[in-house]
Amino acid sequence: MRSVPVFALALALVLVFSGCIQTIAVSTVGGIVDEGFSAFTEEGDLDFAEKALPGNLKLLDVMLKNDPENKRLLRLASEGYASYALAFLEDSDPVRARAFYLRARDYGLRVLHQDDELGKAVDGTVDDLQAVLAKRGADDVPAVFWTAFGWGSYIYLSLTNPDALADLSKTEAMMSFVARTDSGFYFAGADMFLGTLDGSRPVMLGGSPERSQAHFERALRINGGKFLMTYVYYARSYGVQTQNQGLFEGLLQKVDSTSIDVLPEGRLANAVAKKKAKLLLARSSDLF
Repeated sequence: MRSVPVFALALALVLVFSGCIQTIAVSTVGGIVDEGFSAFTEEGDLDFAEKALPGNLKLLDVMLKNDPENKRLLRLASEGYASYALAFLEDSDPVRARAFYLRARDYGLRVLHQDDELGKAVDGTVDDLQAVLAKRGADDVPAVFWTAFGWGSYIYLSLTNPDALADLSKTEAMMSFVARTDSGFYFAGADMFLGTLDGSRPVMLGGSPERSQAHFERALRINGGKFLMTYVYYARSYGVQTQNQGLFEGLLQKVDSTSIDVLPEGRLANAVAKKKAKLLLARSSDLF
């Protein structure tokens, strides 16, 4: 039997060992990044968070180059890009916000496509998607939620794009799955999304003020009214669509008067809600 050259054997061992170290490093840093995102959600200083978050997002991009199928990193990237767009781009630079929301959607879709059945359903019809989601459980909720959140937020900023609007029913199906499977996920975020959807569309296009109000009231019951973004979405969609200026202003004043510390694990989102509430109140005369 011919012996393997010593140099070739040594090189092979180095490559294998290097790959193992790289995998361990990505796994270890991934854990740190995961915990780091929790620290971000607790941060109440918007300026500090805005400066710090991009570096962490790029770190996730780099890590995913080395471990492109890592579901945890993909889900974090989806959440991170969507959160950054919502907090720091949506109101000032909608073009960049759309691009970041697409990144969030695409990272989420990479998780969903690792499941052949679910991936095919997402690429298929709404009926296909609903049928597959009807068989799924809580393990699928995080990836489905953040994919739909990024996707739906992109659509919200692209209402003049027929191609974008064509996918709206898929995000609705995905968020309906989250709402019935794990209603408390991300502070009842699915009900907030569905309430916004029903409250923003005219009745002739499938909207329903009654359903919208029900979704928002359910979200407030679930999160105890501590997740202030609920009030912002409630005012921005249902309040404007029904032309209820008193409700609109009351909801936003509630945000303004409530401390971000009412929900320590959601300080950043609450700080963003306060910023958005001020912007909406300033536009009150244009909206009513």
